[in-house]
Amino acid sequence: MRIAVSADNDMGLDSSVSHHFGRCPFFVLADVDDGEITQVTTVENPFYTNHRPGEVPAFIQAQGASVIICGGMGRRAIAEFSQRQIDAATGGSGTARTAIQGYMGGDLREAAPCKESVEHAGSDHSE
Repeated sequence: MRIAVSADNDMGLDSSVSHHFGRCPFFVLADVDDGEITQVTTVENPFYTNHRPGEVPAFIQAQGASVIICGGMGRRAIAEFSQRQIDAATGGSGTARTAIQGYMGGDLREAAPCKESVEHAGSDHSE
């Protein structure tokens, strides 16, 4: 399984989890087999400065990820990931390593729309 984590910097598993997946500069991609992280790469988010609905979920899908972990995301983004059979988990914090461990341990499972998404339902802030 490949897990993508939104990241504020390019430090591999020590990268800080970004609060919002669409506006993060990097994604940490971790391959996990039998509960162990076997390979880690970091990729730049090509849509960091500007993105439209669906672009980032499509990018994550193209990276081969089946899970996305971040601090928060909007309703539209949650739906976009779901349509691509990518599990979205929000509430991630700390480092990519701790977020992945939280996901693998069952602490981070379901995505819930971030506060900004709820307040701006239907606007461009939903992703």
